[in-house]
Amino acid sequence: MLRFRYFTLFILSVALFSCEKSEGPEPFIFPQLMDIPPGFPEMEFPSDNKFSIERWELGKQLFFESALSKDSSLSCASCHEPGLAFSDKVSFSLGVENRLGTRNSPSLSNIGYHPYFTREGGVPTLEMQVLVPVQEHNEFDFNIVLIAERLKKDPRYVEMALLAYDREPDAFVVTRSLATFERTLISGNSKFDQYFYQGIQEALSPLEKEGMELFFSERTNCSSCHAGFNFTNYAFENNGLDEKYDDPGRFRLTLEPADSALFKVPSLRNIAVTGPYMHDGSIATLEEVIDHYNRGGANHPHKNSLLKPLGLTEYETSALKAFLASLTDQTFLENPLFKK
Repeated sequence: MLRFRYFTLFILSVALFSCEKSEGPEPFIFPQLMDIPPGFPEMEFPSDNKFSIERWELGKQLFFESALSKDSSLSCASCHEPGLAFSDKVSFSLGVENRLGTRNSPSLSNIGYHPYFTREGGVPTLEMQVLVPVQEHNEFDFNIVLIAERLKKDPRYVEMALLAYDREPDAFVVTRSLATFERTLISGNSKFDQYFYQGIQEALSPLEKEGMELFFSERTNCSSCHAGFNFTNYAFENNGLDEKYDDPGRFRLTLEPADSALFKVPSLRNIAVTGPYMHDGSIATLEEVIDHYNRGGANHPHKNSLLKPLGLTEYETSALKAFLASLTDQTFLENPLFKK
């Protein structure tokens, strides 16, 4: 039976990789699905889309399924690579027919904790979010109803949908299963987590600890926006990237002049592997990001008032970079459960 085969493979993959990585004291090696790390809140699932292994299996299959795009050339994973914390390595990802995207692909790590989605926050649920790339002209350029019609022609997807939702593939099944898979992309075993939440004092080096002190200091104010367990307050801010913006940011949603060039504050988790940075991918390296904030950013009428020149020394810059790199969760990047 299909359900049994998938579940058996799931258990075997966890056992195999756990055995291979069992040497040493490091906890949470390839955690099981929905293991909530220390310091993290419980993951909430909608009442009409509670977690089940069948829904996760279907969502994972669809995440790597190119039939979701109009010409069957792209999948979600094309722009959100597991080894890059489900981000991309280019400023703008290519859509169907090699159409250039309009915004940098963000990381999906811990995406299930976000209160709203897209850079301007215009999508209220993860289930609705998947419709954005589906119908976006420069991404999948397709229709969720037509996607469902395609999937109904595949006996494998019909069987998986019946097991997961007791209905054949339709828009409800596609959006709910993808959201289920994405909610399991929980990243919380970085060196910082081991030090701060798990109490492993040696997890951070002296340089990383100095960078952490800078990060949480009033001098840098980094943690004013990049706060909490997910290193974001989910607010909409202007960080002085430019004096003029081609992308209107949150104004695109609200049409309020005060929202011009404001974008949702991103999480910094796994930041060392998610470059290039900013909504437009215009900053290539983490060093350049730190330099941008060290200079205080460009003048813009909506720039956050906390952004001012920091006067960091070369050593302090290296310490801050080291701390940011300590937010990389290698077990998340390597977790076989999230690979195709």
